[in-house]
Amino acid sequence: MSQEIEKVLNYTFKNKDILKEALTHRSYNPHPHGINNERLEFLGDSVLGLIVAGQLYNLLSEKEEGVLSKIKANLVSRKNLYFWAKQLNLGKYLLLGQGEIASGGRERASILSNAVEALLGAIYLDGGFEAVSQVILAWFKTQKIEVDLQDYKSVLQEYMQKLGKSVPEYEIIQTIGPEHDKIFTAVVYEQGKELGRGKGHNKKSAHQDAAKNALAKIHKK
Repeated sequence: MSQEIEKVLNYTFKNKDILKEALTHRSYNPHPHGINNERLEFLGDSVLGLIVAGQLYNLLSEKEEGVLSKIKANLVSRKNLYFWAKQLNLGKYLLLGQGEIASGGRERASILSNAVEALLGAIYLDGGFEAVSQVILAWFKTQKIEVDLQDYKSVLQEYMQKLGKSVPEYEIIQTIGPEHDKIFTAVVYEQGKELGRGKGHNKKSAHQDAAKNALAKIHKK
């Protein structure tokens, strides 16, 4: 199976153990010290962001920082990484616990997008910056370079700045549900004043929903 994913990635791991780690969800090793891909996910997220930012900086020399940030956010978003994972058929190769498999974990956006980042972190450790750059750039060339019109957080921040207000702050005030299907509730504030609140299956989507709610309230005034 490792040869299949390596062929899809067009990268051959020298250390097969780190590939296995990248494909191992925490539900497969539920022990607190069990091996899983969360640390690699953290690393891969940073590597991906750096390489994409560098490409956008060189490619879009006429664009200002705010626009570049929005385009980068769209490219490395959970939604976009999920589509990448689907292209790789990544769910097929993941090591998941039986409960996660039974609840559809191989198709869950959060698990798949996180696994993409973990794979990139593993490639970086196994082959270095040049190796992971080649994998990311091959994907980057297939992407549309555009702003996500659903980036409500950026829209809200720009609106508040135009009014001379402070940058909105977000807080997760509630988390409910089982580990594989949590629902987060977020509140967005400006100088301690609540602007809106929202829900999502991860913190990022909850933040976006809260910003969307705040904008809806503002436009009703």
